[in-house]
Order: sequence, then structure tokens, then C-alpha cells
Amino acid sequence: MFARDHVEQSVQSRPAWVSTDDAPRASVASIFRPTATGGTELLFIERARRHGDPWSGHMAFPGGRVDHTDPHTEATAARETWEEIGLDLSATAAPIGQLDDLEGRGGSRLVTVSLHAWWLELHEPDLELNHEVEDAFWVDLSVLADPDRHIDYEYPVRPGEIYPGIDLDGPDGPNGPQGRVLWGLTLRLVDNLFDRFGHPLPVRPS
Repeated sequence: MFARDHVEQSVQSRPAWVSTDDAPRASVASIFRPTATGGTELLFIERARRHGDPWSGHMAFPGGRVDHTDPHTEATAARETWEEIGLDLSATAAPIGQLDDLEGRGGSRLVTVSLHAWWLELHEPDLELNHEVEDAFWVDLSVLADPDRHIDYEYPVRPGEIYPGIDLDGPDGPNGPQGRVLWGLTLRLVDNLFDRFGHPLPVRPS
């Protein structure tokens, strides 16, 4: 279901909606690679924990704010991927396309986020993480689609606030139950991807 042809055709199934507002912009990379069993994995990073960083410790795609020297948002995503994890997408991956822009919040400010997709030609790339990234890891798309991984997530910074999330490690994972949880803006970006796949994410727990 999540083979390369399906992923590429789904991303390219319709033009991306691109925001024209004047909010600050960021751009991120969704990087796919094949598995030995014919499936597909998606690369995520765990952001380093830093005081004052609104995305401190979050699961995310590689990416960051658009710089005035970037000719377009695809260049931003590629540049940030190189800076954060040492992966040169121009040399190792094939661009697939762009998905719809989304609006997120970076601290107290609204940010428009673009998402660009690549298919990685190298199955085991050498990654070199910078100070902004705690870890980089691959997740099978079947895990993201698994209803048993969809949970209610309590945001530690604001106890009592519950958000939909995906438990990436599973109950028996090395980080324990809800060790690494995908939620917030990145979950919305993943939801956007799965809508394109024609496989909407499961109904989330109340």
C-alpha cells in the first residue's frame, strides 16, 4: 500500500496550496526510504531540549525558518536538512513534490510551514546531527497508520492539556510508554500526507 509509486503519485495527485500571507515562514522535509519487505519508512528527528525553544524535545521533520538567501521553500528544507542531520538531499534523494502549507505557532507567533517530500536513494545514509537535534530515526508508515498507536497525549509543559498523538515507540519501546510521541504541527503534516495517500489516519481517542 505504501510502496514508492503510491507515495509519489499521492504527493503529486494535486497541486499544493501555497499560502500568500505575510507570516514568518518555515519549511520542512519529509524523507521516505524503502524497507526490505517492500514498505516505506519516514525520517523524523527528536529536537534537542533547549530553554526558550517552542519545539524543544518535540518529534519533527528536519527543517527550519526560511532565510532571505533561500530562493524558495524547497531550498530551505534541503538546506536545513543538511545543517541539522548532515544529509545532502541533492546528492542522495529524488524530489517528489510539495504538500499544502499549514499554519503553526512558534512560541507566541504564527508561522506558515511548507512541506516538501523526497525519496531517499541510499538506504542507510550517514547522518551527522548538529546541536539542534537529539536523535534521528525512521518510522514505518504502517506504524503511523496503526490505530493502537494513536493516543491521548498530555503536553508536559501544560499539565491537563490533552492532544491527539501517535506513540512512535509503542508500549514496549526502549523509551517506555509514550516515550516518543508525534503530536501538534508535525502530526498535522503527517495527517496531510495520509490524506493524500487515500488512507486517512485512524479516528483519534477522545
